[in-house]
Amino acid sequence: MIFFTKHYSTTIFFSTVLLRPNTMDSSSITDEVSYEFLPYFRAFKDGRVERFFGTDVVPPSSDSQSDGVASKDVVILPETGVSARLFMPSTINSGQKLPLLVYFHGGAFCFGSPFCPTYHNYLTSLVAEANVLAVSVDYRLAPEHPLPIAYEDSWGALQWVASHCGGQGPEAWLNDYANFRRVFLAGDSTGANIAHNIAVRAGVEDLAGVKLCGVCLVHPDFASRDGYVTKTWLFACPGTTGSKDPRINPAVDPNLPCLGCTKVVVCVAEKDGLRERGLFYYETLRKSGWGGVVEIIETQGEEHVFHLFNPTCEKAVTLLKRLASLMNEG
Repeated sequence: MIFFTKHYSTTIFFSTVLLRPNTMDSSSITDEVSYEFLPYFRAFKDGRVERFFGTDVVPPSSDSQSDGVASKDVVILPETGVSARLFMPSTINSGQKLPLLVYFHGGAFCFGSPFCPTYHNYLTSLVAEANVLAVSVDYRLAPEHPLPIAYEDSWGALQWVASHCGGQGPEAWLNDYANFRRVFLAGDSTGANIAHNIAVRAGVEDLAGVKLCGVCLVHPDFASRDGYVTKTWLFACPGTTGSKDPRINPAVDPNLPCLGCTKVVVCVAEKDGLRERGLFYYETLRKSGWGGVVEIIETQGEEHVFHLFNPTCEKAVTLLKRLASLMNEG
């Protein structure tokens, strides 16, 4: 089976329009809309895309005095312009090697950014708590870049990470401070879907010098038990086979037992519409013959990605500390 492909059966041309939430005027769109997922984005038949979340950008911080974490932006795939925001704790000492987290943001494959306040602040808090290095990947978004482009960008990001294993990569922070025997993947919602798929690919293809220890899937987006997939998935991946597509339905993936890490933590929230999908993924992986350990964490009384929008609440802090502890176990 060919798990990832660089052949696209559909060619789509889009331009992007970035708007604030209060500019969403439905009176001007009528039948021009091809798909919308409000209040987050809207796509038009003429190729325009309006995004209402993740368009604000906060600059990286070279001064780690206020929050204990420095950050900077780097281009990691020059051929496509894909970039990432790197995070490093200020407590690091010369010669010290820290676990490395590669993070994939959520957003239905169609919106979100490592550079928006929501994800910048979350990664800053997670890096400070866990005392790890982090690479937050700015993969290209659908519909301008339909799937599997986000998967290819994300795999390219992990290959870029691996290029530093000998200490001769393009980024000094990774050369000097990353422990490539303790690499972790994480993501929320569709970012969790990406993290899973990249972990499967890492188990099938060689990443010399990199040991993938664990994967954290927070409120992951997969197919349901009955094979139902969301309209957003069908929109973002026009070439999909739906419930028979292993990228959205791990239950039909013959490579699932090859998952390239030793531990997976699946996080679900009681009031999340994707809760049952996360539980189904947990059960599927546990029965797949994969040789690692899978753990389920459920947060009572909370909704989808609550920890991003209410990060200081007690349950969000508890979840943050649990994910941080995973990267420091063993």
